[in-house]
Order: sequence, then C-alpha cells, then structure tokens
Amino acid sequence: MLVERTLAGDSRAYELLVIKYQRRIQRLIGRMVRDVDLIEDIAQETFLRAYRALPKFRGEAQFYTWLYRIAVNTSKKFLLELKRDPTFVANVSGNSDDDDETFYTKNEPTSNETPETMLAAKEVAEAVNNAMLALPDDLRQALVLREIEGLSYEEIALMMACPIGTVRSRIFRARDAISLKVGPLLEHQTGKRW
Repeated sequence: MLVERTLAGDSRAYELLVIKYQRRIQRLIGRMVRDVDLIEDIAQETFLRAYRALPKFRGEAQFYTWLYRIAVNTSKKFLLELKRDPTFVANVSGNSDDDDETFYTKNEPTSNETPETMLAAKEVAEAVNNAMLALPDDLRQALVLREIEGLSYEEIALMMACPIGTVRSRIFRARDAISLKVGPLLEHQTGKRW
C-alpha cells in the first residue's frame, strides 16, 4: 500500500517505507562493508536508488526482498569504488570487530564465569567472526540471511535469485567451513562453560 501511495505522489508514504526498513538495511550493509562510517552513506544511496527505481517494482516479490537486492548491489558497487581509491582502502580493511553489532567484547559476567571461560568465549567468538569473513560472499550472504535475519529458504532463494537447492547447499557449505575452523578450538576448550 505504501508503494502504491508513493507512486501516486505521496512523499510521506516513502518516508514511512524508509523508516520501516532503515535499520534492517543498515545492519545488512554493516555486515557487508564493516565500516561504520560508510553505512549511512550506502543506506542513503540504497533508498535513493530504490525511490528512482520504484516505478519498475512489479510487486512479484516482497518489497523488502527487492530493497535487499538494491542494498547488496549498492554495497558491492561502493566497495569496488573504494578499492580504486587507495586513501579509503586502509580505513575499510583496518576497522576493528568492536564496530560489529554481532561481536561483543564486553560480556556481562555471571556468577559462574571465570576469566578463563570469558577468554575462551572471546576466542570462540573471534574464530567464528574470522571464519565468517573468510567465506565467499555468496556463502556468507546465505548464512547471514538464514541465521541472523531468520529468513526461510524460499525467501533467501528469492533474494539471491537462485534455486532453493543452491541456497541449502550454500548454507551447508558455510556451516561446514565455519565448523572446520572453530571445531579444533572447541576441542581444546573441553570442560569450560560458555
């Protein structure tokens, strides 16, 4: 309904669409770009491109699915442009995991936690984040959509424009790759509480 109202000239309707999806799009971009300073710029560019392309939106997929593809493409384009500009490459690759909302270095201790278990948990979290970063884009994207965004295999297939079998395969391969990297660390940490 908001899309139809926007197409009819109601600018307030598009503002409501932006408000509705802004946080999800920013989280998505943040996982791709991993530089907090760029997230707002890319999100704004995403919503501008979506607004310009709105007359082409056919409604065959959900609006978020369509917007998601625009955000992914905008982020990829932005990253390609940054690689060409050497002044930004150091900034993009040099940020810390502290900026990532899925990585918490300051855990709230409970009465059962010890410094050893907290260190072990931090090591496991770092290993998982590093394993995620080492995944190819298509595997990481499928896993993030499933495990973090909580989307169904069908929704992921629509977003990634591929068959459901391919989505299942990508998620399996991503989980397997992470398990191979994190598994040995967990074997050495037996008996410790996470």
